[in-house]
Amino acid sequence: MADTVNTHLDPQLNRRGFLKGVTMAAAALGLSEAMIPKMVEAAASGERPRVIWLHFQECTGCTESLLRSSHPDLARLILDIISLDYHETVMAAAGHQAEHNLHETVNNHPFLLVVEGAIPTKDNGIHCMIAGKTAMEILAEVAPKASAIIAIGTCATFGGVQAAAPNPTGAVGVWDLVKDKPIVNIPGCPPNPVSFLGTILHYLTFNRLPLMDKLNRPLFAYGRRIHDHCERRAHFDEGRFVEQFGDEAHQMGYCLYKVGCKGPETFSNCPAVRFNGVEVWPVSVGHGCIGCTEPNFWDTMTPFYDRLPQVKIPGTGIVEDADNIGKKVLGVTAAAIGVHAAVGIGKGLIKGKSSHE
Repeated sequence: MADTVNTHLDPQLNRRGFLKGVTMAAAALGLSEAMIPKMVEAAASGERPRVIWLHFQECTGCTESLLRSSHPDLARLILDIISLDYHETVMAAAGHQAEHNLHETVNNHPFLLVVEGAIPTKDNGIHCMIAGKTAMEILAEVAPKASAIIAIGTCATFGGVQAAAPNPTGAVGVWDLVKDKPIVNIPGCPPNPVSFLGTILHYLTFNRLPLMDKLNRPLFAYGRRIHDHCERRAHFDEGRFVEQFGDEAHQMGYCLYKVGCKGPETFSNCPAVRFNGVEVWPVSVGHGCIGCTEPNFWDTMTPFYDRLPQVKIPGTGIVEDADNIGKKVLGVTAAAIGVHAAVGIGKGLIKGKSSHE
């Protein structure tokens, strides 16, 4: 059997790595094994969609995390199933040649637009300029001609740290400015590369974008609270908590809610997909979730090491109502905050109250 899957693919991407990447994406999408051959066919067809990848206000962390993924090499897989016509970080061209590549694709070919980074709007957008144009101008020029837009990372989706109060540059996400194009938001700081790969493969296989929630996040990646499928959930339900980093409970892997974990208010697939090809994610290595897939998390989730506000729970009926309350990120009253976070805590959390107020 040939080592490579298809002649258009990079010869360093062997068949096993290719199939493993597609299988990971299929699993993330919640598709049955029967769909894997169809996804493989779509990915290896050679009909690679052209992609324009714009960088605005950001740290390039989303690209860097994708480039450093391994087991399989998701970056190599993604870069082989798409035609990346413009990407400031990885393209060989520079200066006028790079800009020529951008405009040649935009004006002459159908393409997907990927945006990484927030768009500053104050002072006529002068806080981010490329080739003499502001980010606002570039987005206004490119977005209308795109078939669809993928905003990758919390900066591009919701403004990120640039949009944190007092937001001096007026940073916003793509969907705050573009209203007439289908947009997929893939938030995270950074997001898992599998979520991006899954979105691309879904588009290639079914010729449509995946189902999304009201924040335009793909449901396959952001359809569940982290808290609901966290490996430490059993400790939460039994009231076993880390009181401070490094204590005995921390060493035993107890729940991190009391030291600031924002899992009860955060929607993401981190516990299921994990990072770095070595089956880890922040909570598994002892650090609480900071809520980075949610809008305005730099304002709503800080201080990161303080637990979410709570209300006094009588002790019964909590589990029944948990999934319908707890809307801190969505701006409901503070009185409702923490009802979800208080689910199942019972006696353990009530006893710990006096030392944390």
